[in-house]
Amino acid sequence: MTDTTPWRPASGPPAGAGHARVPGAPGPGVAGHPQNAPGPAGPVLPGGSGASRGRLRQARRASGTAVAPAASGSAGGPEGRAGGPAATPGGSRAAAAAPSGRGRPRQARRVGGSAAGPEGRAPESTTARGNAPGGSQPLGRFLAKAAAVTAGLTAAGALFGLVRDQTIAHLFGAGHDSDAFLIAWTVPEMASTLLIEDAMALLMVPAFSQALARRAAGRAGITRREARAQDPVRLLVGATLPRLVVLLAVVASVLVLAAPAVVAVLAPGLPDPALAVECTRLTALTVLSFGIAGYFSAALRAHRSFLPPAAIYVSYNVGIIATMVALHAVWGVRAAAAGVAVGGLLMALVQLPAFVRNVGFGTPRAKRCAPRSQRDRDRPTLIAFGVIAPVIFFAVFRQSQVLVERFLAASLPSGAISHLNYAQKVAQMPMVLSLMICTVTFPVVAQAMAGGEREKARRRVEQDLSLAALAVLMGTALVVGYAPQIIQVLFERGAFTHQDTLATASVMRVYALGLLGHCLVGALSRPFFSTARPTWFPALAMGAGLLVNVVAGAFAVGWWGTYGIAAANAAGISTTAVLLLTGLGTRIIAIQVRRVAGSIGRLGVAAVAAGALGWIAGPKIPDPMLSAALGCLLVPAMFGATGMAMHALEVTALPGQISQLTQRFRNVR
Repeated sequence: MTDTTPWRPASGPPAGAGHARVPGAPGPGVAGHPQNAPGPAGPVLPGGSGASRGRLRQARRASGTAVAPAASGSAGGPEGRAGGPAATPGGSRAAAAAPSGRGRPRQARRVGGSAAGPEGRAPESTTARGNAPGGSQPLGRFLAKAAAVTAGLTAAGALFGLVRDQTIAHLFGAGHDSDAFLIAWTVPEMASTLLIEDAMALLMVPAFSQALARRAAGRAGITRREARAQDPVRLLVGATLPRLVVLLAVVASVLVLAAPAVVAVLAPGLPDPALAVECTRLTALTVLSFGIAGYFSAALRAHRSFLPPAAIYVSYNVGIIATMVALHAVWGVRAAAAGVAVGGLLMALVQLPAFVRNVGFGTPRAKRCAPRSQRDRDRPTLIAFGVIAPVIFFAVFRQSQVLVERFLAASLPSGAISHLNYAQKVAQMPMVLSLMICTVTFPVVAQAMAGGEREKARRRVEQDLSLAALAVLMGTALVVGYAPQIIQVLFERGAFTHQDTLATASVMRVYALGLLGHCLVGALSRPFFSTARPTWFPALAMGAGLLVNVVAGAFAVGWWGTYGIAAANAAGISTTAVLLLTGLGTRIIAIQVRRVAGSIGRLGVAAVAAGALGWIAGPKIPDPMLSAALGCLLVPAMFGATGMAMHALEVTALPGQISQLTQRFRNVR
């Protein structure tokens, strides 16, 4: 699953990227590029095309050279001309059979043809054996395995996040101290959205995917030293990572110094802001650590290494829990803020070995060896405002919904911010689990878009939307039907009272109305940012949803308090989801909007039926844990039965998909 090869041989673009040339990749006729030599244009498919193999055989026969079957090497470039070495099945090149043996040592040093034995054949790399990472493993099986790993670690991260929230509720309850910490926690929540989940991923995964495609297209006929010096991936790292670290360090320092002003803006109605200011100064350190962690995650996902990025939230929550347990008796709620800073550091450290192994750091020596024109071409203008602004504004508008909620709730009685927080965290667990599908497949969509494979991207996006909607709507039905039992089992202990349980459960049911919108926004935004130049449409759609949230929340908070705030959140995010769904088909990928909307509508009816049954059946069993456990069986059963009755394709095809997925795992070695 993890490609540990430091660079890819000249056997084509990364798996899933297609074989069409991406924008910015040099083609035949570009002066000074290896592909100028006679031979087929660009990388060839494994085995080569029939015409190119025929021309190669004829040229070899004319020169008296033995012909080896071209399995995965590119026939283009200086080594693809008549009399050059043939491409061997391992992606390496055998030396030409010349009487004097001239050229053998030189050719052994070529990329994809390093000497490794008596035949001059390079060791077979993992990427040269097939069209997917991990050797001959097909792409579908690889995605299934990656999804399983991501699902497992996402579930583990969510479980530790639940333990973290339980620890906060047990130690600090739902009062002034927890409200102060949650105000300070707004900083890492915003940083997480910008630097890990949305902006950084949406910006850097396509950038690394395109760099990998350029790397694969430009490897033929150059030495290892030249390949390292002209590596687009290393040039991308050298051009962006140092600047990012300096920028984020400056921002973190400013936030530490300006913590009183930050708290005054976030929660102007907070009675005693001193504790919130102290916590904010600790949590502001995550701006630097989250940025580095998000950069590592984007690079590793583009390289098809999903294990370390999926483990970041496990390490993050473990750091918070351990610090709280160790220091709460001395520092109080400040221990939770310190734990956030420790957890952020662990997020970066857990990915560092994999980043060094798979990606590496750009070296000054390598940068000097590359021609300036090559460096300028391979360095994307990521710092240009016109490129990063759409992604940043989208992420800021999305996370600003939390700012609006806490701003409006600051004037409500003590504990309102905590009730909103606990309700939102539990309600969004189905959404987080459903989006793991899109997290795994986002590099595939990005590489398909980079390779011009629009139809492949369309099928992938439509399948992702269906599966994500199925998962989140089933979870929504469970959350709505068994909200009091879930909150009672999770939080009602220590300083968290039964009244807190009832208030949180009621708010959570209102929040659940927007779970589908949150899921669709997360799934639909990715294809918009898979193009070479991000579009402004997602940011504008998110801004429209935020405007709905602000206006509706300001109006409803005076009448319904926390319920009005939660309802406004659901209305705003649903508005954005509708705009993105209708806009994707006309602007980026021609998905069949009516068919997707009809499918989601049928699943929505099944969710309403399952949630209503759970709402009625839940109170019948006095024990909350037993009631919630039975609900985990009753709600999916009702959801599936209703979906079958309505001929929802996602439900009727689910048994076959599960069987196919199981068969894939049985065949994985």
